[in-house]
Amino acid sequence: MTAAVAAPAARRSSRSRLTALLLLAGAVLALLAGGASPAAAHSTLVRAVPADSSVIKTAPDRITLTFSETVGLSAGSLRVLSPESLRVDEGPVRHAPGTADTAEVRLADKLPEGTYTVGWRVVSADGHPISGAFTFSLGRPSFSTAVPAAESTDGTAASRLYDAVRYVAYGGLALLIGITLFVAACWPAGAGLRPLRRLMTAGWATLTAATALLLLLRGPYESGGGLASVFDPSLFEGTLTGRTGLALGARLVLLAAVGVALRKYGGRLGDATGAGVRAAGALTTVALALTWAAAEHASAGIQVPLAIPVSVLHLLAMAVWLGGLAALAVALYRAPAGSEVPAPAVARFSRLAFASVVVLVVTGLYHSWRQVGSLDALSTTDYGRLLTLKAGAVVLVLTVASFSRQLTARLLQPQPAGTAHDLAPEVVPEAAPEAVPDTARRRVAETVPAGPPPADTPSEAATPASVEAETGAAVPVEAATPVEAGAAAGTEPTPADPAGPAPGRAAPDEPAPDLASHRRSLRRSVAFEAVLGVLVLAITTLLTGTEPSRAAVRNAAMAAEAHAPTARVVMVPFDTGIANGSGKVQITFAPARVGDNTVEALVYGADGGILSVPEVRLTLTHREQQIGPLDAELVDRDGYWAADRLRLALPGAWTMALTVRLTDIDQVTVHQDVTIRPAPDL
Repeated sequence: MTAAVAAPAARRSSRSRLTALLLLAGAVLALLAGGASPAAAHSTLVRAVPADSSVIKTAPDRITLTFSETVGLSAGSLRVLSPESLRVDEGPVRHAPGTADTAEVRLADKLPEGTYTVGWRVVSADGHPISGAFTFSLGRPSFSTAVPAAESTDGTAASRLYDAVRYVAYGGLALLIGITLFVAACWPAGAGLRPLRRLMTAGWATLTAATALLLLLRGPYESGGGLASVFDPSLFEGTLTGRTGLALGARLVLLAAVGVALRKYGGRLGDATGAGVRAAGALTTVALALTWAAAEHASAGIQVPLAIPVSVLHLLAMAVWLGGLAALAVALYRAPAGSEVPAPAVARFSRLAFASVVVLVVTGLYHSWRQVGSLDALSTTDYGRLLTLKAGAVVLVLTVASFSRQLTARLLQPQPAGTAHDLAPEVVPEAAPEAVPDTARRRVAETVPAGPPPADTPSEAATPASVEAETGAAVPVEAATPVEAGAAAGTEPTPADPAGPAPGRAAPDEPAPDLASHRRSLRRSVAFEAVLGVLVLAITTLLTGTEPSRAAVRNAAMAAEAHAPTARVVMVPFDTGIANGSGKVQITFAPARVGDNTVEALVYGADGGILSVPEVRLTLTHREQQIGPLDAELVDRDGYWAADRLRLALPGAWTMALTVRLTDIDQVTVHQDVTIRPAPDL
């Protein structure tokens, strides 16, 4: 097979392999997206007034819900249904005065008795919707109870489509930023390469279309509506005034400016277009990343002023690395003959990618500490398990990248004259046809002195000097080897020197197989690295839709506290030493938390019946902090003893000193500990 036929076949084979790798990457992304579990709640309901399952005697004038963090509200965030499934909420849903984590809605007057259902759906501080429902009864529970429509944050077609488009938006950002920087900083000549220009434009178009679609779907995503509600003007108006909607709108404006700049400068990104243009491009890039950081996980939780810039750096480093990998893979596989990416450009990207990875590791460690909080959470929470998976994928990518760096270093090693130093052959002017025969030869760039050739080199009839003498060319030209020169002159070639070629000159017929092998290996390594990069990007996208471990642990604790008993009952046995002088005292603390508590004491005799005694006295001491004794000041309530207000300032174990007097002279004091819980963190 001739070289002319083999080259197109090799390119077709390379394109087929690239297509197969891209299909594999798409399959990996689809598998992750399809197997992703619904996003967990990023906030939790910590208090409701009226409380869940409570029975109240007087109709409330409003429903109030308090959450664990700031929440966003819409027109349908709170819905209250009567036992007959009629809406009884009136007026707008709004935040309670002076709060951002409490929602309230007014109720109609003259509510009938029965069980009411409250359905709620709000948006967490990091932009993810959460929903739920509870009941309360007015007067007495009713047999009929309204059932709110089943909802899920990921249960509608609009919600599922919104999540899928988020994946696409991340991919478009990586292509746009990564390819632009690859061309501008690593390979300016690649700005004229059509496959790279098309991929860069595709990245911009993908991100722009995805952003516009996210803006339209945001209303149904927050409200839980179907795809038809995309055309609801009220939902779209609410989206535009929300934080996420403002971020998406700002992103569209920035992308419009980027589109104009690509049209004007896209073909000459490597040129010196001026410090002002470069500064504007850098600011626009940072602003694009900020539209993500300001509306997702970095905008909620601890250390928000530090988390947002760190998130911007993390996102930009990801885009530079993965988008640059995609650009390098396309350049290695799709560049036409004579325009291949040179090894120095690969080396420059290798250094840029290494710097990006360093930024990713540093910012990733900070985000891991901020979002996970503990080593146990890495294995006990969805976010921690996904983060561990991402770390493993990054290590795998870095392992493959190390091979790419080794191959690049080999291509950059000095080669003997007559061999290619680069991935792309050096293009030099060709001599006149009559001076240099059209023969397969190796190109050697030489500096040719003026004047005729030396007289003692008659065998080199077609040397660069003779070509210069005939053509007047004063530039490096192709030099025919002695064998080729003899063949061109129609004479027998000069026997090869047994000692080999002269220093600095390659052997006449040496094919340099090592460089070709390194180039093929580099293509495969970079393509595999790009596929793994898609995996990292997919996991990153899943992380943005998963509840951070800190929030998951906190919300689980709050949920446990919310469902914990609202009172603590302690049974204290006693024995005065006289006949029928034994029994036990049931002491109830409500809510058994730091702060004000009510205390009730009921005395039982030896036979288990309620016993009337002349006195019950109770004091409490916090021995660890040496506080007390505090007198509960129990008062006889005709059958039991009680105190309406006992203030306990610290959580933990308090030691009770309980004195029970049966007669004027017979009494006993017993001691027992009771645990007081911390106050809820509202």
